[in-house]
Amino acid sequence: MSPRLVFLKLGGSLITVKEQPHTPRPEVMARLAEEIAEARTADPDLEILLGHGSGSYGHVPADQYHTRQGVKTKEEWRGFVEVWRQAAELNHMVMDAMAKAAVPCLVFPPSAAVTAYMGLVATWDLEPLKSSLRNGLVSVVYGDAVFDQKLGGTILSTEDLFGHLVLELKPDRLLFAGIEPGVWADFPQKTRLLPEITPANFPQVQMGLKGSAATDVTGGMLAKIMKVLFMVSRVPGLRATIFSGDAPDNVRRSLLEEELGTLVHQIPDKSPTPQDGL
Repeated sequence: MSPRLVFLKLGGSLITVKEQPHTPRPEVMARLAEEIAEARTADPDLEILLGHGSGSYGHVPADQYHTRQGVKTKEEWRGFVEVWRQAAELNHMVMDAMAKAAVPCLVFPPSAAVTAYMGLVATWDLEPLKSSLRNGLVSVVYGDAVFDQKLGGTILSTEDLFGHLVLELKPDRLLFAGIEPGVWADFPQKTRLLPEITPANFPQVQMGLKGSAATDVTGGMLAKIMKVLFMVSRVPGLRATIFSGDAPDNVRRSLLEEELGTLVHQIPDKSPTPQDGL
């Protein structure tokens, strides 16, 4: 069988207590690492690009210094460094959990490799990351502070990074693991889960998609769904799943192609037939 590439994001709300600054969830990180290890053992053809959010780490100084909007003054550059430092601190915890589970990970910090222009990836040498994947390593990226040719500095979320990488790497599946069982049609009441989101039904469902309940400088759920819809539109047949990684074994099951949570995908256009007169 040919390798099967999956992009997996571990949400900041999953690996930290997002409402409490600098509060990691080490026991959750350990469990998630074990589930990733188990999935790799069960499917030797599985390749994983792993991303994670910043949760109660990078989002806090980013909100304080408005780093996402641009970096110009000395004070803002101090904030830029603090966002970078806290994002890296959380990444070290994730990497330690992966190492203890014997998952061979290699991290590619965006701050060291990505240049943005107006908040979008402008340049990124992906050959090292591609080599990592080809050699059976789990390649890791995460939401980070980056230099921006127009804004001075900014923040790129994991979704921003994935949005650039989908065209370059053409994954088979996108998985977004958070604490909710899927996307709620009526957040924060949370009485009805959406089984799927497509460009066709998005105008109807977006009214129920609110921002994050905690500090999130990258836009909350509505912005994330818009980015995921954009991603699945760029690669034919690409499907994304938003599900709970808080429920034990869900990450392993999703990596092994079980359908969980809310599916985000394009509905392909109806192919013309002779009866259509085309």
